[in-house]
Amino acid sequence: MQDVQVWAERRGLTEHIPIIRKGALVAQNPANIRNIDGEERLTDIEVEVLEREVTHRWRMPRKLLMTILTCSIGAAVQGWDQTGSNGANLWFPNYYGIGSHSTHDRILVGIVNAGPYIGSAFLGCWLSDPINNYFGRRGVIFISAHFCIWPVIGSAFCHTWEQQLACRLLMGVGMGVKASTVPIYAAENAPASIRGALVMSWQMWTAFGIFLGTAFNLAVYHVADINWRLMLGAPFLPAVPLLLLIYTCPESPRWLMKKNRYPEAWKSMSQLRFDQIQVARDMYYISAQLEIEDRLIGQTNYVTRFTQLFTVPRVRRANIAAFTVMIAQQMCGINIIAFYSTTVFSEAGMSDFRAMLGSFGFGLVNWVFAFPAFWTIDTFGRRSLLLFTFPQMTWTLLAAGLCTLISPDLQTLRTGLVCLFVFLFGAFYSPGEGPVPFTYSAEVYPLSHRETGMGFAVATCLFWAAVLSTSFPFLLDRLQTVGAFGLYAGFNVAAFIMIFFLVPETKQRTLEELDYVFAVPLRKFAGYQISTALPWWIKRYIFWQRDAKLKPLYEFDNIASPSSHSDIESPSEGERKTS
Repeated sequence: MQDVQVWAERRGLTEHIPIIRKGALVAQNPANIRNIDGEERLTDIEVEVLEREVTHRWRMPRKLLMTILTCSIGAAVQGWDQTGSNGANLWFPNYYGIGSHSTHDRILVGIVNAGPYIGSAFLGCWLSDPINNYFGRRGVIFISAHFCIWPVIGSAFCHTWEQQLACRLLMGVGMGVKASTVPIYAAENAPASIRGALVMSWQMWTAFGIFLGTAFNLAVYHVADINWRLMLGAPFLPAVPLLLLIYTCPESPRWLMKKNRYPEAWKSMSQLRFDQIQVARDMYYISAQLEIEDRLIGQTNYVTRFTQLFTVPRVRRANIAAFTVMIAQQMCGINIIAFYSTTVFSEAGMSDFRAMLGSFGFGLVNWVFAFPAFWTIDTFGRRSLLLFTFPQMTWTLLAAGLCTLISPDLQTLRTGLVCLFVFLFGAFYSPGEGPVPFTYSAEVYPLSHRETGMGFAVATCLFWAAVLSTSFPFLLDRLQTVGAFGLYAGFNVAAFIMIFFLVPETKQRTLEELDYVFAVPLRKFAGYQISTALPWWIKRYIFWQRDAKLKPLYEFDNIASPSSHSDIESPSEGERKTS
């Protein structure tokens, strides 16, 4: 308890020492809170509050709800930004003089569509770390909202493809900064028991933004001459409430603590938790982890933090896992639908209006089927969702492509089956590879590298989105729909194998506890999957041996201190080894 007193005095929290002493004991052994005695014995109210975190985990303070709402609006901006060009693809290439089927024009159309992702991958994501450092999470989101308003409005008034590309590149800067920050902001503010579900709201509301975009595109279809301009300019609308609401939310306590602003962090955390015992527990635990990270990694700058993503073993393992789930989002083929569904449906023989109606249906399916992930992501886990949904996305995408080979004489059957399998693909994507990448990447990095790591992960995702968006019109022209869909079905198989060997489970672990998960070398993790997890799965689900037992890879006696006989390395040991 003397250490607690010194810690509180050093951090300017002297007035909170009695509750911090209690919080430190709770952080040390959360499963034993009823047995704490002496002066630090918890009151009945404090015990009830802590137990209700488990029994009533969806009950949240008002400010936490406001924070999640604001983050959700930020995600909707991201989704709508993606779909403006989806419908406009039917008109703007001809208006800009790049509507022929030549390779040159096909690639130019792809580059214009890819503009936001090029801007994100090459500039926006990399600005995330330095501007987070100076302006905090809220400041970054406020700045990004401006980039999602003014260039988007400008895109509705462009007269050449070069002007359109410039506006979309600027929009991409805002998208990259926002996508690198909003999931971190949500993860840092959310309790561990529901962190996955709250952070995955990024994907659910991105899907909602896609749905809104497709609905708006459909609504303005018959507005002659300017319909495509309205489609490109409308995505600025949800960015306005984002701009207005972000400073009504508390700043991330973890960011404030990283800046040694503990009294402000206490006030911020108090708005995000019901009781001071939760505030004391979380702040004491986070501070202890920050001190460990500082001893292990030391003082760093942007360049060294980026270098350490690939050199420090614990950080490198997290980086590989985040890279894997992010690139898998592009390998699965979702964005060939999100970017070009109207074009794909048109190529399948639909009229322009019916093609846009098909895109609207896909947007609706993508959003509705994101809802189950609120429950499944923290129940079945991130890894399990991915390993289940990738095989389903493989066969549905392949089936959709094969259905385009049906004779044009059976046009109604042909288009109906193509839509069915594309919708099934979206239904499997939405609760799996949809929410997991941003949730996962926001939680796996240590606080010292969170902005840099998330920037790298999002840049990975959006860079390959740019490659996909640029190349798909060319692929569609050369391989036709069946060849393009077949290619991405193969990519799904490759992504499944990568996830199986490289992505550990992180469900319901505190952000700080994940240090122990990523202390396990990749060689050991991959060996466990082959020698232990896979045989158990075959026994349990192929041969239905209900008594089959899975030997765990990780053993946690309690959150605060791993057991001495745990089969993972302590962080200090792990950092001295290579994977």
